[in-house]
Amino acid sequence: MFLPGAGAVGLDYFGVQQQVSQFTTAVLYDRGGTGYSDPLPLPRTAAAVATELRELLRAQDIAAPYVLVPHSLGGFYAHRFAQLYPQDVAGLVWLDAFHRDWDDFMPPAASLAALEQMMPDLEQLERMRPALREMSTELFADYPEHMRRALVDAKASDEWTHVGMAERTRLAELAAELRAGPNIPDVPVVALSVVGIDPAQQSLTSERTLQEMNDGRTRLDAALVSAVSHGEQRIISDTSHHRLCFDRPDAVVRAIRDVAGRAARP
Repeated sequence: MFLPGAGAVGLDYFGVQQQVSQFTTAVLYDRGGTGYSDPLPLPRTAAAVATELRELLRAQDIAAPYVLVPHSLGGFYAHRFAQLYPQDVAGLVWLDAFHRDWDDFMPPAASLAALEQMMPDLEQLERMRPALREMSTELFADYPEHMRRALVDAKASDEWTHVGMAERTRLAELAAELRAGPNIPDVPVVALSVVGIDPAQQSLTSERTLQEMNDGRTRLDAALVSAVSHGEQRIISDTSHHRLCFDRPDAVVRAIRDVAGRAARP
């Protein structure tokens, strides 16, 4: 079960999902208010998102337990799902995802509250739009034509851009919501920690802060996997956060296969 990051949609993970579907059921979805899903006010609590996801899976007769595969912001929602429905979680594949203890490992300049303030304004977004369209065109180049064209256009639209911005607000509140609940259940976990530098981040953040963020993310994911009986961290150095599933689908698919295999063992 793929849980997209902020500004992402289920189809961003289509290439990986197609490979995973060769050995297990692989589900993509757009949470309420995002992508092609029904419009809903944003942001919302992690509990609301987790509850809706469980209802969706049950409505589609997709039987539990699930291997959750959260990317970026999806980590908050995966953790909340695991808090509310631990019996429904067979394992986790952490794709450079947010964690409730983020602020304990990150420099002040990269705290959740600071990240909320880094959102570009509308004028900056308008200047960025051509570059964003170019990036989407490159990332989706291998998608089927009917899917690729519609997705590139939607990604560049005002509606989807504003949704992505809205989802990146109240990050600190989401972390606080998770801190009020338990740790993730003791299930197999593989964390992919991406330490490649994103060129877009270089224009917004100092090189020192970026290095401190990579160091903090590495330590945070190490703590995550050490909290379970069967946890493993894998460092990914040849791509960046947003390009993980496009540049290293092999690493993502292998992690999912490994966690699914471990979860299936008695």
